[in-house]
Amino acid sequence: MMLSSCEKFISPENGETTQTGNLKVSIMQLEQTPFADLTRTAASEVCTRLNFAVYDMEGTRLKQINQKVDESDFGTTAFQLTEGKYQLVVLAHSSESNPTMTNPSKIQFSNSTGYSDTFLYQTNVTVGDEPQTLVLSLRRIVALCRFVINDAIPEGVASLEFQYTGGSGHFDAKTGLGVTKSTQKMVFDVQAGTKQTTYDLYTFLHETKGIIHLKVSAYDADDNKLHEREFDVAMEQNKITWLTGDFFTGVTPTTSQTLTPSVTVNSNWGGETRLTY
Repeated sequence: MMLSSCEKFISPENGETTQTGNLKVSIMQLEQTPFADLTRTAASEVCTRLNFAVYDMEGTRLKQINQKVDESDFGTTAFQLTEGKYQLVVLAHSSESNPTMTNPSKIQFSNSTGYSDTFLYQTNVTVGDEPQTLVLSLRRIVALCRFVINDAIPEGVASLEFQYTGGSGHFDAKTGLGVTKSTQKMVFDVQAGTKQTTYDLYTFLHETKGIIHLKVSAYDADDNKLHEREFDVAMEQNKITWLTGDFFTGVTPTTSQTLTPSVTVNSNWGGETRLTY
């Protein structure tokens, strides 16, 4: 049974909607996970938003449909298009809001929308006089740094800020690779005394492999910086880099490290890199 979505579109220019279309788009799977096998709960863990956008061959956006996981028919939609050639871009993600998709060569997430696991499908399609259906498999285009703090959050620490460069918050839909030099930032509220906390940091690398410079800072409730460490981390598209260690214990308040990886296989992602700091 395939999860599907209401067949309507939203035109960015005038907000029109329709219930029919001559180009139907259905998502079959995300990376190696069949979309039809996802329960409603499991789907929300993989992605909570879908974006379908149609552009002309010069890159001008013509129509865009945005869907949320709680919609009754999440995963399928339709466009009514005149005969001709078009570019189709489909995204699946779980950011706080939708990215800016005005330009397919520079799709933009931001620090305010947040970054998440992100999947992409891009193709050129010719629309003729007969309706057609595209069944899509989306591929993961992010790299993930999973930062694990083993020791307890000290008294007085209210938040952790992760600031990183070397990747991008923007990507080209044709390649799935980053296109700008971004300073990405994620901030997490924390509770003193908590141990074994995990923080996921996503980026679009400029190549399939790259290195990010990560600065991790601890702040009190008044935004005073209490502790900071820096890391240079090797990453790869569709792979997880784990950084695990005691962040607050046994180190000076400000340190910098370059970490050497070892790689193991992960069945859902392309692989894992496990590092100890």
